[in-house]
Amino acid sequence: MTRNNLDNPIFLFIVLILAITVNIISSIHFLLIMFAGILFTAFYRCLRKRYLYSLTFVVIAFLFIEINTGLKPFTLTLLSLFIYIFILPKDEIHTSYNLSSSYIYIIFFYLGLLILWSIIFGLDTTILLTILVNTIIDLLFFGAFL
Repeated sequence: MTRNNLDNPIFLFIVLILAITVNIISSIHFLLIMFAGILFTAFYRCLRKRYLYSLTFVVIAFLFIEINTGLKPFTLTLLSLFIYIFILPKDEIHTSYNLSSSYIYIIFFYLGLLILWSIIFGLDTTILLTILVNTIIDLLFFGAFL
């Protein structure tokens, strides 16, 4: 199995602090849920490799993001768990784990987030634009650093 930067607990902690800081600062001016796809990838890696202490920090980072964006607590965690249990095993049957499947996992997460936000807040152009921009930012960040 390939080694990922998210397997390193120090790197994971730095990514979590970065995601929390960016979301706290940016939530003051506009609706943004930046690096949630990266946190989902970290959630997936921690569950798959059974890194339970790191998983706890990922869930806490999800909580900070949920509080800043106005979502109910643990919605992103439950969404991530739903995708991990029900959607990703169907995708893993057809593909092996590689870099391209990680991109697909992030896109699945943002599609689920779009559905979740359309149920809670209603579907709006700003939400569609926010999800699209955040998906692109997360895919670029994932490709560059992870």
